[in-house]
Amino acid sequence: MDWSLECSGCRKVTTPNGLPTVCPDCGSPWLVRYARKVPAAAREALAARPRTMWRYREFLPITNDEEPISLGEGGTPLLLARRLGAAIGVQDLWVKDEAVNPTGSFKARGLAAAITRAVLAGAKRFVLPTAGNAGVAAAAYGARAGASVKVYAPRTTPAPLLGQITAYGADLETIDGHIGDCGKLARAYAADTLAMDLSTLREPYRIEGKKTLGLEIAEQFEWRLPGAIIYPTGGGTGLIGMWKVFGELIDAGWVRGPMPRLFSVQSAGCAPVVTAFERGAETCDPWPDPTTVASGLRVPSPLGGAVMLRALRESGGGAVAVTDADLVASANQLSTLEGVDACPEGGAAVAAARVLAERGRIARNERVVVFNTGAGVLYGRTSSNLLT
Repeated sequence: MDWSLECSGCRKVTTPNGLPTVCPDCGSPWLVRYARKVPAAAREALAARPRTMWRYREFLPITNDEEPISLGEGGTPLLLARRLGAAIGVQDLWVKDEAVNPTGSFKARGLAAAITRAVLAGAKRFVLPTAGNAGVAAAAYGARAGASVKVYAPRTTPAPLLGQITAYGADLETIDGHIGDCGKLARAYAADTLAMDLSTLREPYRIEGKKTLGLEIAEQFEWRLPGAIIYPTGGGTGLIGMWKVFGELIDAGWVRGPMPRLFSVQSAGCAPVVTAFERGAETCDPWPDPTTVASGLRVPSPLGGAVMLRALRESGGGAVAVTDADLVASANQLSTLEGVDACPEGGAAVAAARVLAERGRIARNERVVVFNTGAGVLYGRTSSNLLT
């Protein structure tokens, strides 16, 4: 392997042997660091490759003789949203629509990469906690790999998401509580059964799959980066992945312009990253009694909080909390004005774009990308009645 693992906390470096979890010295997540130099000619080779996330294999943890566990993830649309942009005061607004991934959300990218590397290292059993979409993706890619998957989910998770998890053959257990409570059960199960824990940032490769979000945006904009990216943030792998890959692309000379300003958006009912950012803190405090209809944002104590805060500050971005009423209304607006099957988290990104425009944090003519991270249909209710 031509990569190593660097601790995001204490900067310890180690080899990626076996099934890595978190840094044994400080408990922080690992980040993949590549020794390979990506040549400029590799960018031209993309034209002949299939439009999946694996077209960027020079930036991914896979060697030339390895085949990924894949369902065709990636290659999602980047849509100019003229009517929505006019409504919220952002003239050059784009929507990256992750709902069209094989399992209906952006989680397909991270779980494809994580399960690929784990299976290549010999893993046959997996476990993870989920707010919904990650469990669906883990179940699907586990089935694709011929591996068993145990999923813990809050009982309040939308029924269609729970149905998808079991449809792919995973062993689903629902509990009273939030994803943090599910995480404790997943870690105990992993310890008892030696199943690999796929929890957010408890292995290093979900970030690598998620960073293909940034690679696709760069290619879709013909290698000129946007001014700002607004990202609905729960565990934060997508945010961290894009921050990481934009640095890699700049180092490789593949892109023009500075790194985009990254903005995290959370629900006012669960906003540990926003609170820490506003206080100038370096880490996130656990959020008591997390409550939001956007289940993917109901992450009260993100393991990667310190890395997210670093990404926001180093990129010159920020963090915004929006109410459930605003994110639901904005999801409905995204659907009715642009024909996008918006999830509540996608609505949160649109609501945050409006707030940032009103505050002057993004300019009216600036190129801005918001993320619709999953399919609204998987929540089982229309945006207009999510609050009922």
